[in-house]
Amino acid sequence: MRDAKKALNLQGILKTIGPGILYAGAAIGASHLVLSTRAGANYSFMLIWVIILINLFKYPFFEFSYRYTAATGSSVLEGYRKLGKWAIITFFVLSFCTAIVNFAAVIKVTSDLAAYLFHINLNSFVTSTGLLIIILLILFIGRYAMLDKIMKVMIAVLAILTVTAFFFALNRGPQIEPGFVPPYLWDTAGLTFIIMLMGWMPTPIDASVWPSLWAMARKKQTGYSPSFKEYQIDFHIGYIGSAVLALFFLGLGALIMYGTGKQFSDNGVVFSEQLVALYSETIGSWSTTIIAIVVLITMFSTALTVIDGYPRSLEGSLTQLFPPLEKMSRKLYIFWAIFLSIAAVIIIGLFTKDMLALLKFATILSFLTAPIFAIINYKIVNSKSFPEDFKPKKWLKLLSWAGILFLIGFCIIYLFYILF
Repeated sequence: MRDAKKALNLQGILKTIGPGILYAGAAIGASHLVLSTRAGANYSFMLIWVIILINLFKYPFFEFSYRYTAATGSSVLEGYRKLGKWAIITFFVLSFCTAIVNFAAVIKVTSDLAAYLFHINLNSFVTSTGLLIIILLILFIGRYAMLDKIMKVMIAVLAILTVTAFFFALNRGPQIEPGFVPPYLWDTAGLTFIIMLMGWMPTPIDASVWPSLWAMARKKQTGYSPSFKEYQIDFHIGYIGSAVLALFFLGLGALIMYGTGKQFSDNGVVFSEQLVALYSETIGSWSTTIIAIVVLITMFSTALTVIDGYPRSLEGSLTQLFPPLEKMSRKLYIFWAIFLSIAAVIIIGLFTKDMLALLKFATILSFLTAPIFAIINYKIVNSKSFPEDFKPKKWLKLLSWAGILFLIGFCIIYLFYILF
């Protein structure tokens, strides 16, 4: 049994930090670059409360996943299995369905952005395939250790440049065009956007499994078994950091894009191009480099973590369902990474025009199943088998109940909206 009161030490913290950073890389993607920035572009700072609220209400369920590993030394998928095979099978099926589409979507968006920023005149299939090969080589050759090092550098650069870009924009101040009429928030378009923002901020709850699996890989890499408090520090660096950066991205949209009178695209690549172009026009061409690097790192970090996270979770699910497969865990990971990559390039090559419909299916599936995984994550840390010393305090339980009701409520609103 772990000691819940074990003292912290700097060396232990440094050996623990990593999975939380990877979580931040996965979270700071389209939800930040497109949705948070667009929230500022359309409504200025009016939606700050939405970003704060959704990060608060989803917090317990990401924390519970990491808490399970911190308290037991096992992956959260083991906790799912102990609840019953239905939990681990549900997770596997959902991950498989969303992984194929999300692989394709995140790779296409990232490769298209890279092609735009570096003036690469090749079609999406070629650039997407090239990007996938680079990422797979990083993951297969460097494994978790290289992923950990690359992501720490990328997230540090991303945080510094995002804050720098925000303060440049703040120094210039908003310049609203004469005659600009602010859009009304509480209409169909505004409410739809709020639901989208809440659904994907900071990231779907099924991705809460990934930090737990990365924590197991980090422990294997360093040979160090962190204390509960050290795990908690790592988690909060990633979770709070990604939430704060979402506010900075909203600020970029509010200060640079709001009030310009321009129509902003729903397409993530086109929207990013508009953001880069507006920076160049309003602050100066020298600022283009800063915001271009922010845009590219935002999506590349997401691509890198998504392409590691899904194969890792599918492999982990299968080994929990069929323990003898544990001997083949590395081969299973490589199989899923290659299988999903092939499926992604096929989708990109043959079904690009239907990509939006496929991505919409994946997002709706993740959104509607969020309450299920919220309840599962709550149950595993409040079960009889979970160590009593590490069970959540009353305030966290109350917040999780509020979060579950909040997620169920928005699912009902969403279903009502699309059905009626």
